[in-house]
Parts: sequence; C-alpha cells; structure tokens
Amino acid sequence: MRENEAFENFQNRPVTMNTQNNLLEIEEHMYILDDVEKPNVFRNMFPYSEIPKIPFNDRIVPHNMPKEIWITDTTFRDGQQSRAPYTTEQIVTIFDYLHKLGGPNGMIRASEFFLYSKKDRDAVYKCMERGYQFPEVTSWIRASKEDFKLVKEIGMKETGILVSCSDYHIFMKLKMTRRQAMEHYLSVIRECLEEGISPRCHLEDITRADIYGYVVPFCMELMRLMEEYKIPIKIRACDTMGYGVNFPGAVIPRSVQGIIYAIHKHAGVPCELIEWHGHNDFYKAVSNSTTAWLYGCAGINTSLFGIGERTGNTPLEAMVFEYAQLKGDLNGMDTTVITELAEYYEKEIGYRIPERTPFVGKNFNVTRAGIHADGLLKN
Repeated sequence: MRENEAFENFQNRPVTMNTQNNLLEIEEHMYILDDVEKPNVFRNMFPYSEIPKIPFNDRIVPHNMPKEIWITDTTFRDGQQSRAPYTTEQIVTIFDYLHKLGGPNGMIRASEFFLYSKKDRDAVYKCMERGYQFPEVTSWIRASKEDFKLVKEIGMKETGILVSCSDYHIFMKLKMTRRQAMEHYLSVIRECLEEGISPRCHLEDITRADIYGYVVPFCMELMRLMEEYKIPIKIRACDTMGYGVNFPGAVIPRSVQGIIYAIHKHAGVPCELIEWHGHNDFYKAVSNSTTAWLYGCAGINTSLFGIGERTGNTPLEAMVFEYAQLKGDLNGMDTTVITELAEYYEKEIGYRIPERTPFVGKNFNVTRAGIHADGLLKN
C-alpha cells in the first residue's frame, strides 16, 4: 500500500468501542512498508562478537488469551531436520498416536509434512486415508511456484509457505529489497488462493525482523487478500533462532507478547489465525509458547519430545500440560498416549529419551535425595 493511500485510510478510520475495556479507540498510526536501502539487522541487540542483548522500554501490552487455544504439530517437518528421517510406517503410526492424544475435540489441530521425497508423499497419502478430522494433514513449501505444484498435485486444503521476514533473510539470503520480497511472497500466496488452498504464512526469523517496518504492513496485505478471496490466511510467527523473550516490557523484536500484540492489534489478524513456532536455543521454547497463548495467539506449533532443528522445537507434550494448567482441564486429551509414544520411540525407533526429560524421561519424577524422600513420606 502506498503512503497516500495509507493516509487516506487513516483519515477515514472509524472510532470503535473496545469490548474488552469498554473504551472508545482509534488506531493512531499508519503502518506502511519501510522499504529501506540497507538491511536493519539490529546489530545493537545481536552483535556477532557478544551474547545477544535483552533491552527494555517498559511498554506493556495486556493479556489477551483467546477463548479457544490449541496445539499443532511439526514432528514430520521440522522434527525431521535433526535426526534420521522416519519411515513411512513410523510416520503413520505416530500420526495415529497424535490423533488419539488430541482427543475427540481435536486439541492437536494439524500436522505438517514435507512433500519433496516419494517417502514423504507416500506418508501424506496414507495419513490422509485415515480420514481423521484432526490432526489435519498440511504441507510446508518454500515461496516457489514449483513447490506449489506439489501441493496442487496432492490436493492439500492448506499449506505452509516460507515467507522469511527478517532483513537477514530478505537482503542476504534472497538478495531482494523488502518490497521485492513482499511482492514475490504475495504473488505465490495469491496463486495459492486462486486454487482455493488456504495459505499458512511462516514468518521465518521474526525475532530479528522489523516488526512495524515490514511484518505488520505485510500482514495487513495478507488480511486484504483474505478479505478479497474469503479464504483463511494463517500467520505463523517463527522464532527461528530462539531469540524470543517473555519478559514484560522487553523491546521488540525480541518480545513475544509485543510481536503477538502487533500482529493481532495493529495488523488486524484474528487470534484464531495466529500461531507461534518456537525454538529452544536459549531454553525458552515452552515459556515463550505459553506467553504467546496468553497474549492472543490461538495455536502453538510443537514437535514430539521437542525433537527439531538444532536445540529443538517446543515439546508437544509440554504444551499439553501447559494447556491443562491454564484452562483447568485437558479438554479430552489422553495423556496416557504420551507414555505410549515415549515407549514407541525407544523400542521401535531407537530414540533414547534423556532420563530427566519432563513427563517422559524414566527419572522425571524420581528423587534420590533422602530429605526429599522423607518429605514425601510426611506428605
């Protein structure tokens, strides 16, 4: 959107009632693409020669947990980027377990797959043949028309599309400007919509991105496309490097709640279309994912036992228990399946789960300290 058009929209913006705090409000800012000549890589926060910094500005955003929250799965996509690939049979068996774990209310909404190898595509077909409503079988592709052909051939209803959003990726990997990247992404997404396929936009490296100079304007364009085609467009905020923090008042792009607030409040993305994808490089995958739920994100993307690229993703089983603690019940999830999955991984796949891993390690609830044993005996 051009600057004069944005200004006209701003002038015509209505005064509305906020039903949460019962106050009249009007959006005060225009969020237009900042098509910078040089990349903004936030070197003050991410110096190559030092540990990353966590600065604060004490701008606090309100809690805004959606009425419905859920889990999605990337075990067969990101979860295969740090280990030997699963066999087709193993994928189908694990998929069956995920269906059982998610329960009758579909708490595990979707599971995403690669489409590049015949083995991957065979697994997709076999899982789709199961006929489960949940988890929905979805795919992941690059923002490439060649990749999109695979989605069309298989007949996917939804696909993830990699739309890297930091200047590290836009300038240095894609060799594009912000405007060129946005126009390229939008062309692939529009083609997806033309085929009646719902796109899930993976905003890779969002915790090093210019949130108001690129991410919000891009998401606003996506919402315009959604209005035009009447097909849902999901936004997945990907903390690719694990730089997100959940401290109140931390500065964006590191602030998880700040990112979710910007996408929901300023880009106008409904909570049910926002998803968080975290990595555990700084031990914050679970806490950041829970924070995303608390501040307006409905979906949390996970992998079984946290297995994923580098230090891993948010563990699926962790978010099962985070959900129960936040909502007060399991909403039909069958937690006994977690133990069954752990046993399957060790006996059939040959993956050794560290003994002290919460919920699934053999010693996660074992104490050998005498004073603790004495305390247990005394209640």
